[in-house]
Amino acid sequence: MSKPVIKKEQVKTLCDAKYIRLYDLQYAEGKHYFDATRREADKIVAVKTDAEFQSMLPDAVTIAVILHLPGEEPKLLLNYEYRYPVGQFLLSPVAGLLDPEDAAEENPLRAAAAREIFEETGIRMQEEDRITVLNPCAFSSPGMTDESNAFLAADVYLSDLTSLCQTNAVGTEVFNGTELVTKDEAKKLYESGRDRFGNTYSLATWAVLGYFCAR
Repeated sequence: MSKPVIKKEQVKTLCDAKYIRLYDLQYAEGKHYFDATRREADKIVAVKTDAEFQSMLPDAVTIAVILHLPGEEPKLLLNYEYRYPVGQFLLSPVAGLLDPEDAAEENPLRAAAAREIFEETGIRMQEEDRITVLNPCAFSSPGMTDESNAFLAADVYLSDLTSLCQTNAVGTEVFNGTELVTKDEAKKLYESGRDRFGNTYSLATWAVLGYFCAR
């Protein structure tokens, strides 16, 4: 099956703001599709070659942070993070955008994951800890945006929880506590689709819960 080929000259910028852009992808005569993205026009996914597409870095990382404490079963660390479009603190995995400095690292995804873990939890990854890439680039909602996330797991070994904090948040990030979830608790959250307050959560949270339950 042939696919529409979108050339750079067929992309029209409709909005170019500091944090979001909107493009008209004119993939055929009189045919229009719209893409909301953070990317500049020459970097959007729609105009990439097959080789560029297959090797591209995602926009962000989402991490299943699993804490291993002495004498306790492993627990999944989730944050209550304020999500502006929803206007609520939602149960959320550790996550964040790739910085330009991350992209320059030998392992960009792992570098971004380690940085985000420190910023959102106060935990610095140590030599005995392990970061695993689960999915290198999953598109969030390809019907309206080219934004993508890599999913990773971080197994972190701690003697106690004294290092755990949310005071290193940057930019617009606002947090309101954490949840340390056992596998049984994760299964209930996964199946119900609601946190302990009865609130729903993001698809990324659902994916991370599913991974933790399946381990």
